[in-house]
Amino acid sequence: MELWILLSIAAAFFQTLRFMLQKQLSQTKLTATGATLARFLYSAPLVVVLAAFYLQVNDRSFAAPVGQFWLYGALGGAAQVLATICTVKTFAYRNFAVGVTFKKTEVLQTAIIGLVLFGEAVSVMGGVAMIVGFAGVLVLSGALGRDTPWRESLSSPATLLGLSAGALFGVSAVSYRAASLMIDAADPFERSFITLAAVTSMQLIGMLIWLAWRDRVEIGRVIGQWRTAGFVGLTSIAGSYCWFTAFTLQNAAYVKAVGQIELIFSILATMLFFREKITLREYIGIGFISLSVIGLVVWV
Repeated sequence: MELWILLSIAAAFFQTLRFMLQKQLSQTKLTATGATLARFLYSAPLVVVLAAFYLQVNDRSFAAPVGQFWLYGALGGAAQVLATICTVKTFAYRNFAVGVTFKKTEVLQTAIIGLVLFGEAVSVMGGVAMIVGFAGVLVLSGALGRDTPWRESLSSPATLLGLSAGALFGVSAVSYRAASLMIDAADPFERSFITLAAVTSMQLIGMLIWLAWRDRVEIGRVIGQWRTAGFVGLTSIAGSYCWFTAFTLQNAAYVKAVGQIELIFSILATMLFFREKITLREYIGIGFISLSVIGLVVWV
């Protein structure tokens, strides 16, 4: 099995653990924004230290990336922060597996955006996959199989937050790959460390400035929850490093496709950890979206 596949599976596993911890924090101690800050507050400093250590051990000097690196990194970082907040907020409306599935529409949405805005060709089978994915969103949102009008279901907070998270995660994945490829280094692990250190530092600084302005008390709450929040940071480092390295080795769409195994992890977490019930309709919706995403990667 190729390295990027193993890294993608590992990234999906660590990401599931992180979202589980963030769901706990957001439902008991912190706001969705605070739960998101926990990820960067307890990971960014450690990532910088690890990156410096890796460069030292491999006798590599730090070469400042070009200006476009910072542009792509900032874009990807901002999109990831907003996507994480949307995902954590989704957990307040629907069970854990559904929240994760909604954000997994990122591949589907990327294909649709490319078709509408840039006229990028989509094969017949790719079109079928997009229709299957749209049907999955309708089923998962409750627009099909319920008495509620479909427009009302699609505009519900859970659906809008979930779809927004998917779109934003898609933007961050493409941006991170673009940023990492601009680093002048043959070693993919080196590129991943430098990109991750730069992005998480920008995210931490940005979130601290925002919360200092809007909700300074929340920063203290995050620090006070260091036991759980610390694990959020550690799982974030592990997951992000695996994602970043995989992105440097393979196209982001293929990496995210393998990452669909996160749906299986999320279903197990929903049933075994959170003891939440997944309805037959939700299983059907999850299945449709999973097939759609895999089909898009194979056929588009």
